[in-house]
Amino acid sequence: MTIRQNKILGQIRRYLVMTVGCLISCSAINLFLVPNHLLSGGASGIAMISYYLFDLPIGLQTFLINVPLLLASYKWMGRSYTLNVVFCAALFSTLVDMLRFLAQYNVVTDPLIGAIYGGVFTGIGYGIMFRVDGSSAGLDIVAAIVKKYYSFDMGSVIFGVNCLIMSVAAFLFGPQIAMLTLISMFIGANVTDKVVAGFNNKKSIIIVSTYGELIAEAILAEIGRGVTFLKGEGAFTHEDKNVVFVVANLTQLAKIKMITGVVDPAAFMIIQDAKEVMGRGFSLPGSERCEKIELKQKFETTRGNRIK
Repeated sequence: MTIRQNKILGQIRRYLVMTVGCLISCSAINLFLVPNHLLSGGASGIAMISYYLFDLPIGLQTFLINVPLLLASYKWMGRSYTLNVVFCAALFSTLVDMLRFLAQYNVVTDPLIGAIYGGVFTGIGYGIMFRVDGSSAGLDIVAAIVKKYYSFDMGSVIFGVNCLIMSVAAFLFGPQIAMLTLISMFIGANVTDKVVAGFNNKKSIIIVSTYGELIAEAILAEIGRGVTFLKGEGAFTHEDKNVVFVVANLTQLAKIKMITGVVDPAAFMIIQDAKEVMGRGFSLPGSERCEKIELKQKFETTRGNRIK
Protein backbone atom coordinates (compact mmCIF):
# COMPACT_ATOMS: atom_id res chain seq x y z
CA MET A 1 0.00 0.00 0.00
CA THR A 2 1.40 3.39 -1.03
CA ILE A 3 1.89 6.39 1.22
CA ARG A 4 -0.96 8.19 -0.56
CA GLN A 5 -3.34 5.28 0.05
CA ASN A 6 -2.32 5.13 3.71
CA LYS A 7 -2.95 8.84 4.02
CA ILE A 8 -6.42 8.55 2.43
CA LEU A 9 -7.34 5.66 4.75
CA GLY A 10 -6.02 7.65 7.70
CA GLN A 11 -8.20 10.62 6.76
CA ILE A 12 -11.28 8.42 6.38
CA ARG A 13 -10.61 6.87 9.78
CA ARG A 14 -10.11 10.35 11.26
CA TYR A 15 -13.46 11.60 9.97
CA LEU A 16 -15.22 8.47 11.22
CA VAL A 17 -13.73 8.98 14.68
CA MET A 18 -14.78 12.63 14.63
CA THR A 19 -18.33 11.57 13.73
CA VAL A 20 -18.44 9.18 16.70
CA GLY A 21 -17.15 11.91 19.04
CA CYS A 22 -19.74 14.41 17.78
CA LEU A 23 -22.52 11.86 18.12
CA ILE A 24 -21.60 11.10 21.74
CA SER A 25 -21.30 14.73 22.82
CA CYS A 26 -24.49 15.86 21.02
CA SER A 27 -26.46 12.97 22.49
CA ALA A 28 -25.19 13.82 25.98
CA ILE A 29 -26.24 17.47 25.60
CA ASN A 30 -29.78 16.53 24.63
CA LEU A 31 -30.16 13.59 27.02
CA PHE A 32 -28.66 14.99 30.22
CA LEU A 33 -28.07 18.74 30.04
CA VAL A 34 -31.06 20.22 28.22
CA PRO A 35 -33.78 18.39 30.26
CA ASN A 36 -32.17 19.62 33.48
CA HIS A 37 -31.71 23.18 32.23
CA LEU A 38 -27.91 22.88 32.44
CA LEU A 39 -25.29 24.37 30.14
CA SER A 40 -22.56 22.89 28.04
CA GLY A 41 -19.25 24.64 27.50
CA GLY A 42 -17.95 26.84 24.71
CA ALA A 43 -20.08 28.17 21.86
CA SER A 44 -22.76 25.55 22.48
CA GLY A 45 -23.06 26.78 26.08
CA ILE A 46 -23.68 30.33 24.86
CA ALA A 47 -26.22 28.98 22.37
CA MET A 48 -27.98 27.03 25.13
CA ILE A 49 -28.50 30.23 27.13
CA SER A 50 -30.34 31.73 24.13
CA TYR A 51 -32.23 28.45 23.72
CA TYR A 52 -33.55 28.58 27.28
CA LEU A 53 -34.45 32.27 27.00
CA PHE A 54 -35.77 32.52 23.43
CA ASP A 55 -36.12 28.88 22.21
CA LEU A 56 -33.63 29.45 19.37
CA PRO A 57 -32.04 26.29 17.84
CA ILE A 58 -28.83 25.38 19.62
CA GLY A 59 -27.08 23.97 16.54
CA LEU A 60 -27.77 26.91 14.25
CA GLN A 61 -26.63 29.41 16.87
CA THR A 62 -23.48 27.40 17.52
CA PHE A 63 -22.55 27.39 13.84
CA LEU A 64 -23.05 31.16 13.51
CA ILE A 65 -20.88 31.80 16.58
CA ASN A 66 -18.19 29.56 15.08
CA VAL A 67 -17.79 31.50 11.83
CA PRO A 68 -15.30 34.13 13.14
CA LEU A 69 -13.50 31.47 15.19
CA LEU A 70 -13.02 29.33 12.07
CA LEU A 71 -11.30 32.28 10.41
CA ALA A 72 -8.96 32.51 13.42
CA SER A 73 -8.34 28.76 13.16
CA TYR A 74 -7.29 29.09 9.52
CA LYS A 75 -4.84 31.84 10.43
CA TRP A 76 -3.26 30.26 13.52
CA MET A 77 -3.73 26.50 13.13
CA GLY A 78 -3.44 26.05 9.38
CA ARG A 79 -5.52 24.62 6.57
CA SER A 80 -5.46 20.95 7.60
CA TYR A 81 -6.66 21.58 11.16
CA THR A 82 -9.30 24.06 9.98
CA LEU A 83 -10.76 21.57 7.48
CA ASN A 84 -11.22 19.10 10.33
CA VAL A 85 -12.79 21.81 12.48
CA VAL A 86 -15.19 22.88 9.71
CA PHE A 87 -16.27 19.27 9.31
CA CYS A 88 -16.80 18.85 13.07
CA ALA A 89 -18.50 22.24 13.46
CA ALA A 90 -21.01 21.51 10.70
CA LEU A 91 -21.61 17.96 11.93
CA PHE A 92 -21.90 19.05 15.58
CA SER A 93 -24.38 21.81 14.78
CA THR A 94 -26.47 19.48 12.64
CA LEU A 95 -26.51 16.61 15.15
CA VAL A 96 -27.40 18.83 18.11
CA ASP A 97 -30.58 19.96 16.36
CA MET A 98 -31.31 16.55 14.81
CA LEU A 99 -31.09 14.83 18.20
CA ARG A 100 -33.21 17.46 19.92
CA PHE A 101 -36.01 14.89 20.35
CA LEU A 102 -33.85 13.02 22.93
CA ALA A 103 -34.53 15.76 25.48
CA GLN A 104 -38.19 14.75 25.79
CA TYR A 105 -37.28 11.35 27.25
CA ASN A 106 -35.89 12.98 30.41
CA VAL A 107 -33.70 9.96 31.20
CA VAL A 108 -32.26 11.49 34.39
CA THR A 109 -34.58 13.51 36.61
CA ASP A 110 -32.02 14.42 39.28
CA PRO A 111 -30.11 17.54 38.09
CA LEU A 112 -26.95 16.51 39.95
CA ILE A 113 -26.87 13.08 38.28
CA GLY A 114 -27.65 14.77 34.97
CA ALA A 115 -24.67 17.10 35.46
CA ILE A 116 -22.38 14.14 36.18
CA TYR A 117 -23.59 12.09 33.22
CA GLY A 118 -23.48 15.14 30.96
CA GLY A 119 -19.91 15.97 32.00
CA VAL A 120 -18.68 12.41 31.53
CA PHE A 121 -20.17 11.83 28.10
CA THR A 122 -19.51 15.29 26.65
CA GLY A 123 -15.92 14.91 27.89
CA ILE A 124 -15.63 11.54 26.17
CA GLY A 125 -17.03 12.95 22.94
CA TYR A 126 -14.76 16.00 22.91
CA GLY A 127 -11.75 13.89 23.89
CA ILE A 128 -12.34 11.48 21.01
CA MET A 129 -12.43 14.42 18.59
CA PHE A 130 -9.30 16.00 20.09
CA ARG A 131 -7.34 12.74 19.77
CA VAL A 132 -7.59 12.92 15.98
CA ASP A 133 -7.02 16.69 15.70
CA GLY A 134 -10.72 17.42 15.48
CA SER A 135 -12.79 19.92 17.38
CA SER A 136 -16.37 20.99 17.90
CA ALA A 137 -15.04 24.50 17.18
CA GLY A 138 -16.05 27.29 19.53
CA LEU A 139 -13.73 27.65 22.50
CA ASP A 140 -12.06 24.38 21.45
CA ILE A 141 -10.26 26.39 18.77
CA VAL A 142 -9.02 28.83 21.40
CA ALA A 143 -7.86 25.90 23.56
CA ALA A 144 -6.10 24.24 20.61
CA ILE A 145 -4.23 27.47 19.80
CA VAL A 146 -3.17 27.90 23.43
CA LYS A 147 -2.07 24.25 23.60
CA LYS A 148 -0.03 24.62 20.41
CA TYR A 149 1.86 27.72 21.53
CA TYR A 150 1.90 27.38 25.33
CA SER A 151 1.49 23.59 25.98
CA PHE A 152 -1.40 23.97 28.41
CA ASP A 153 -3.89 21.12 28.86
CA MET A 154 -6.82 21.64 26.51
CA GLY A 155 -9.34 20.57 29.15
CA SER A 156 -7.94 23.05 31.67
CA VAL A 157 -8.03 25.93 29.18
CA ILE A 158 -11.62 25.13 28.23
CA PHE A 159 -12.64 24.86 31.89
CA GLY A 160 -11.08 28.23 32.71
CA VAL A 161 -12.90 30.02 29.89
CA ASN A 162 -16.15 28.21 30.70
CA CYS A 163 -16.11 29.71 34.18
CA LEU A 164 -17.28 32.90 32.49
CA ILE A 165 -20.27 31.03 31.08
CA MET A 166 -20.97 29.63 34.54
CA SER A 167 -21.01 33.19 35.92
CA VAL A 168 -23.62 34.16 33.34
CA ALA A 169 -25.65 31.09 34.29
CA ALA A 170 -25.54 32.14 37.96
CA PHE A 171 -26.88 35.59 37.07
CA LEU A 172 -29.66 34.38 34.75
CA PHE A 173 -30.77 31.05 36.23
CA GLY A 174 -29.64 31.11 39.85
CA PRO A 175 -26.70 29.71 41.87
CA GLN A 176 -27.93 26.08 41.88
CA ILE A 177 -27.91 25.78 38.09
CA ALA A 178 -24.54 27.56 37.99
CA MET A 179 -22.97 25.13 40.47
CA LEU A 180 -24.34 22.09 38.66
CA THR A 181 -23.04 23.52 35.38
CA LEU A 182 -19.64 24.04 37.02
CA ILE A 183 -19.61 20.41 38.21
CA SER A 184 -20.50 19.19 34.74
CA MET A 185 -17.80 21.35 33.13
CA PHE A 186 -15.16 20.23 35.64
CA ILE A 187 -15.92 16.57 35.05
CA GLY A 188 -15.99 17.12 31.29
CA ALA A 189 -12.61 18.90 31.31
CA ASN A 190 -10.94 16.08 33.27
CA VAL A 191 -12.49 13.33 31.16
CA THR A 192 -11.37 15.18 28.01
CA ASP A 193 -7.77 15.27 29.24
CA LYS A 194 -7.92 11.58 30.14
CA VAL A 195 -9.24 10.58 26.73
CA VAL A 196 -6.73 12.79 24.88
CA ALA A 197 -3.74 11.58 26.89
CA GLY A 198 -4.94 7.98 27.11
CA PHE A 199 -5.70 6.06 30.25
CA ASN A 200 -2.43 4.11 30.04
CA ASN A 201 -0.23 7.05 31.03
CA LYS A 202 3.50 6.82 30.60
CA LYS A 203 6.01 7.53 33.36
CA SER A 204 9.30 9.37 33.02
CA ILE A 205 11.88 8.01 35.45
CA ILE A 206 15.17 9.57 36.53
CA ILE A 207 17.57 7.39 38.51
CA VAL A 208 20.69 8.82 40.16
CA SER A 209 23.12 6.10 41.18
CA THR A 210 26.82 5.23 41.14
CA TYR A 211 25.73 1.98 39.47
CA GLY A 212 23.81 3.66 36.68
CA GLU A 213 25.33 1.51 33.93
CA LEU A 214 24.34 -1.72 35.69
CA ILE A 215 20.79 -0.45 36.23
CA ALA A 216 20.53 0.56 32.56
CA GLU A 217 21.79 -2.85 31.41
CA ALA A 218 19.25 -4.60 33.63
CA ILE A 219 16.39 -2.45 32.30
CA LEU A 220 17.43 -3.14 28.70
CA ALA A 221 17.74 -6.88 29.34
CA GLU A 222 14.70 -7.45 31.54
CA ILE A 223 12.19 -4.94 30.14
CA GLY A 224 13.50 -4.05 26.70
CA ARG A 225 12.86 -0.34 27.20
CA GLY A 226 15.36 2.20 25.81
CA VAL A 227 17.52 4.06 28.31
CA THR A 228 19.38 7.37 28.05
CA PHE A 229 22.39 8.44 30.11
CA LEU A 230 22.50 12.02 31.39
CA LYS A 231 25.87 13.17 32.66
CA GLY A 232 25.73 14.28 36.29
CA GLU A 233 28.09 15.30 39.08
CA GLY A 234 27.58 15.10 42.82
CA ALA A 235 27.66 18.59 44.35
CA PHE A 236 29.29 17.37 47.58
CA THR A 237 31.59 14.58 46.36
CA HIS A 238 32.16 15.97 42.82
CA GLU A 239 31.87 12.38 41.68
CA ASP A 240 30.81 11.81 38.06
CA LYS A 241 27.61 9.81 37.70
CA ASN A 242 25.56 8.43 34.84
CA VAL A 243 22.01 9.59 35.52
CA VAL A 244 19.59 7.06 34.02
CA PHE A 245 16.57 8.43 32.17
CA VAL A 246 13.82 6.12 30.95
CA VAL A 247 10.19 6.44 29.86
CA ALA A 248 8.05 3.39 30.52
CA ASN A 249 4.48 2.17 30.69
CA LEU A 250 2.71 2.11 34.03
CA THR A 251 2.85 -1.70 34.08
CA GLN A 252 6.66 -1.60 33.69
CA LEU A 253 7.20 0.81 36.57
CA ALA A 254 7.13 -1.78 39.36
CA LYS A 255 9.80 -3.88 37.65
CA ILE A 256 12.06 -0.86 37.12
CA LYS A 257 11.73 0.00 40.81
CA MET A 258 12.56 -3.58 41.73
CA ILE A 259 15.62 -3.65 39.44
CA THR A 260 16.88 -0.36 40.88
CA GLY A 261 16.36 -1.56 44.44
CA VAL A 262 18.27 -4.77 43.80
CA VAL A 263 21.23 -3.14 42.02
CA ASP A 264 21.51 -0.10 44.29
CA PRO A 265 19.21 0.23 47.33
CA ALA A 266 20.60 3.73 47.93
CA ALA A 267 19.69 4.99 44.44
CA PHE A 268 17.75 8.24 44.16
CA MET A 269 14.69 7.85 41.92
CA ILE A 270 12.24 10.45 40.58
CA ILE A 271 9.00 9.29 38.91
CA GLN A 272 6.77 11.71 37.01
CA ASP A 273 3.74 11.51 34.74
CA ALA A 274 4.51 11.83 31.03
CA LYS A 275 1.30 12.83 29.28
CA GLU A 276 2.62 12.91 25.73
CA VAL A 277 5.41 10.63 24.52
CA MET A 278 6.40 10.42 20.87
CA GLY A 279 9.19 8.56 19.15
CA ARG A 280 10.57 5.08 18.77
CA GLY A 281 8.90 2.53 20.99
CA PHE A 282 5.69 4.52 21.40
CA SER A 283 2.61 4.80 19.22
CA LEU A 284 2.24 7.26 16.39
CA PRO A 285 -1.03 7.60 14.44
CA GLY A 286 -0.83 6.10 10.97
CA SER A 287 -1.95 9.21 9.11
CA GLU A 288 0.46 11.35 11.09
CA ARG A 289 3.26 8.92 10.29
CA CYS A 290 2.48 9.26 6.59
CA GLU A 291 2.50 13.05 6.86
CA LYS A 292 5.92 12.92 8.55
CA ILE A 293 7.28 10.64 5.85
CA GLU A 294 6.08 13.03 3.18
CA LEU A 295 7.56 15.99 5.03
CA LYS A 296 10.88 14.18 5.36
CA GLN A 297 10.92 13.38 1.65
CA LYS A 298 10.24 17.03 0.80
CA PHE A 299 13.02 18.12 3.15
CA GLU A 300 15.51 15.68 1.64
CA THR A 301 14.57 16.80 -1.90
CA THR A 302 14.98 20.47 -0.97
CA ARG A 303 18.30 19.79 0.72
CA GLY A 304 19.50 17.81 -2.32
CA ASN A 305 18.59 20.66 -4.66
CA ARG A 306 20.46 23.14 -2.49
CA ILE A 307 23.56 20.96 -2.46
CA LYS A 308 23.46 20.75 -6.28
